Amino acid sequence: MSTGETPAVDAPPGVSVLIATRDRLPLLRQALEAVWLQTYAGPVQVVVVFDGPVPDDVELPLPVLPNQTIEVLTNQRTAGIAGARNTALATARHRLIATCDDDDVWMPDRLAVQVDALERDPEAVAVGGSVRIVRGDQHVVRRAPRSQVRLADLVDDRIMELHPSAMLYRLDPLEAAGGWDETIPGGYAEDYDLLLRLARHGTLRLVDEVMADIHWEGASYFFNRWQMIADALTLLLERYPEFASSPSGRARIEGQIAFAHAAMGQRQEAGAWIRRGWRDNPREPRLPLAGLVLSGVVSAGRVQRVLHAQGRGI
Repeated sequence: MSTGETPAVDAPPGVSVLIATRDRLPLLRQALEAVWLQTYAGPVQVVVVFDGPVPDDVELPLPVLPNQTIEVLTNQRTAGIAGARNTALATARHRLIATCDDDDVWMPDRLAVQVDALERDPEAVAVGGSVRIVRGDQHVVRRAPRSQVRLADLVDDRIMELHPSAMLYRLDPLEAAGGWDETIPGGYAEDYDLLLRLARHGTLRLVDEVMADIHWEGASYFFNRWQMIADALTLLLERYPEFASSPSGRARIEGQIAFAHAAMGQRQEAGAWIRRGWRDNPREPRLPLAGLVLSGVVSAGRVQRVLHAQGRGI
């Protein structure tokens, strides 16, 4: 090498950012502004997919750096968040895939921190991180409980810090896992379903830094759609034989299903799921909550509001 030459430096890998949206333009604009303010030095391609017609007043914040681009599409697959994300995935140009819900806001260093984490662990298929739950004036930080997550860990516990708004995936294992399942009733728990399939391909990682503000304002599409929730979670138990080896993991989901049936006043179904959960793990906290709702002592909405104030959900 002649004097004065500068050693070649590998360019940072590109990241494709997938955002599925519907009827929440003001929130979508906030999410996009946070993406444009990322400190990450590599190329960033944003793909926004409207699950429905693109609104006439669709003006969105535009990229602020030369390495940033945006594409706006309509969902070309099954209606719902899974189809919209798969539509975006088909347009991705980069080997790293980040997702963000349209009502959440990234921290400025999110991509920089997570790309570094994946580069340090070539065997990891994806990475999440700590998140901050925002509900009005209440802010609750949910710290990543561990640095590595395997399939058995995910069967035992949903690990909420592997949140779609805080996830960075490698494209190859994401495609090998089949992307987001468009057949799950209402798309409920599609993110958990994907994590379980991904964990069959390798380890997931978590970083301790807060990656995103997750907004819980009670306006979620899934809020109070109890039959959909019960059907989706029942399918999840049937789909993954791995739950057979985890009584506590089964009881967690059985408690959620029992709670959904109790919220609908379906006494026989709720009671059957409570008994199943009790046999698997009598200490599962969702079971007495389902019983209280079933008995009329407290409403399902009240339980949800109290849990959300603590940064938790059913």
